[in-house]
Amino acid sequence: MKKTTMMMTMLSVLLAFTTAGCNSVSTDVSTSIAEEQTETDSVSATSVNTAENSSVRETITFNINPDNTSSASESAVSSEEVSGTAITASYTEKGNSMIDTADLFSSRDLEQSADLTDAQYLTVSDNDTVNITEAGIYVISGTAQECTIRIEAGEEDKIQLVLDGVNISNTDFPAVYVISADKVFLTTTGTENNLTVSGTFTADGDTNTDAVIYSKSDLVLNGTGTLNITSASGNGITSKDDMQFTGGTYTINAGKDAIEANDSISVCGGTFTLNANKDAIHCENDEAEGFIYIADGTFNINSASDGIQATSILQIDGGTFNIKSAEGLEATSIQINGGTLYIDASDDGINATNKNSAYSVVIEFNGGETTIIMGQGDTDAVDANGSVYVNGGTIDITAPTSSFDYDMSAEYNGGTIIINGEQVSEIPQSMMGGGGFGGGNFGEGGNHGGRSGFGNRT
Repeated sequence: MKKTTMMMTMLSVLLAFTTAGCNSVSTDVSTSIAEEQTETDSVSATSVNTAENSSVRETITFNINPDNTSSASESAVSSEEVSGTAITASYTEKGNSMIDTADLFSSRDLEQSADLTDAQYLTVSDNDTVNITEAGIYVISGTAQECTIRIEAGEEDKIQLVLDGVNISNTDFPAVYVISADKVFLTTTGTENNLTVSGTFTADGDTNTDAVIYSKSDLVLNGTGTLNITSASGNGITSKDDMQFTGGTYTINAGKDAIEANDSISVCGGTFTLNANKDAIHCENDEAEGFIYIADGTFNINSASDGIQATSILQIDGGTFNIKSAEGLEATSIQINGGTLYIDASDDGINATNKNSAYSVVIEFNGGETTIIMGQGDTDAVDANGSVYVNGGTIDITAPTSSFDYDMSAEYNGGTIIINGEQVSEIPQSMMGGGGFGGGNFGEGGNHGGRSGFGNRT
């Protein structure tokens, strides 16, 4: 990134952030203003005005400490109006949260049951399409074959499907198909629900339906029951917009991705058993979106490719993960602030690679307990085609070939690193062709005063 000299308004942002489940995502912002001219290689911006010909750039940087303590830090903003964005824009200190979680989950997203006072009750039947065209709450029950719940509502309509003992088995088309709505909630009651597509999906005109639950709109899954999904040749759940999980129990067996979204996947609760022939959780977008945020939940993942992959940011603040896959975690920028992770990988345990040019390639550990078990061959436990920062937490690596591999810099500022049973005092650098321990070369900018290069938005 080119160095930039500019007059900035300095904004100190103080946030209190906790991650013990969905209800604790909150912020408390206080500001103090000062003007300063500065030169930095980490200045960047994002919001509604980022075009090259725009005279106003709007940026906000949130400083969120993963250990749930508050501190003030100076962050640059040049703006007529401060407005938060889904992903924070620039980073001047390591340890800052990458994703603004203040408004990520609405109060309705977090409710695990629906108000059924005015609900409509529908029963599925064989060779039938259940058409839903208006906002409302719909309680769905029954067993059927070749049946689709089809939602085509207004762009401002919120639809809530309450799955109350639903069993749908189709050959080639989604069991739930959302064409249009503002947001669709799938809420399970204390029952077991089973949705299956046994064959190859057929298109709906220009729409390549590829999942048992396929949505073009925002999708929220919650509740107190169980949802079992089987997709023989496609995805389990697909959203072409945002997808959120705040509760419920899910078992998904998928011929491709178990869970896939375009813009974002956010999780703050639920129990997941995911078996996939491709990725277990996948979020892909060519823009600055395509992020995954996980605050809580229990994940048992077995996938042929990646356990969890995001094209931009993957941030884990909590949860319990048991991942067996080719690569455990993959994204452009990866931040682990909490949680308990066990990764058994045959390629890379955690891999940061340039999948989205909007962010720097980096892996950062601030907390949590991460255990990585690597297979034989040309494998890396922690592999960054950029930089690695260890600021806290415990990282326990068993790697016959390479524990750490990075192209730019590495900093060990705190926490505990154990490699093949031995606690180390520096981050080793894999030598080309393997070796794994490499004498602790920190690489370019690797001392503590080096450029963080973390998450900078271009």
